[in-house]
Amino acid sequence: MLDKVKLALLITSNDFDSELMDLIDAAAKDLGIAGVDALVISTDTDDALIIRAIITYVGYQFELMHGSMDRSTAFKKSYDEQKAQMGMATGYTTWANS
Repeated sequence: MLDKVKLALLITSNDFDSELMDLIDAAAKDLGIAGVDALVISTDTDDALIIRAIITYVGYQFELMHGSMDRSTAFKKSYDEQKAQMGMATGYTTWANS
């Protein structure tokens, strides 16, 4: 997942790898808090929606700390929408099986 995040965010240095890994883990936990099934969330997943949500979360947090507030705000809006949709979608939550 780290390589995918770095590629998407155009980060070529290894200087931020530890911080990026922490943000990747935080993204997975945040999706879980939003109701996305823990079995679906994995940092080694091939699910395109999970990958995109994690990248977007990391982008918003990373830009907040190291970049542009405008970019951070745009990433956050996108992430919030992705999280909300997955938190209500059959196949991403356990609520449909309850």
